[in-house]
Amino acid sequence: MKKRRPIRITWTLTVALVLGLVGWAVPQDDDEGPMSDLSFVVVKDYNGKPVRNAAVVLHPVGKKGKQSKGGLELKTDNDGKTNIDGIPYGPLRVQVLAPGFQTFGEDYQIDKPAVEITVKLKRPGAQYSAYGNQGETKKPDDQKPPAPKPQ
Repeated sequence: MKKRRPIRITWTLTVALVLGLVGWAVPQDDDEGPMSDLSFVVVKDYNGKPVRNAAVVLHPVGKKGKQSKGGLELKTDNDGKTNIDGIPYGPLRVQVLAPGFQTFGEDYQIDKPAVEITVKLKRPGAQYSAYGNQGETKKPDDQKPPAPKPQ
């Protein structure tokens, strides 16, 4: 005599199969629109050599050019390269930071399936202050000796 499977298991499998097919046939609402694959190359401005371990920080830009909350940080490899896939089309703020170089920042309009961005980092420049040279102090040996007293 054969054992009969309970109807409950067959019913469960049928419902799961039908729900799976319905889910596949109904369009998903989580479609975020077209996406782009971004690649970055970070090099030294003065000789074109790659900058390794530079931080490439990506920030979405909202309406009126305001930086949205959140962001993502990538690191460059030994060839100064890094990449990321699946970035939505639209404005994107890119910042690049590396020790010994000026911070780079620029906004880009992402509107292609693949975008390559080359960043040329500059050496730090002279620092200027709106307050003049108040931060400078004279060394004691740089000061003029006191004038002799008249006798």
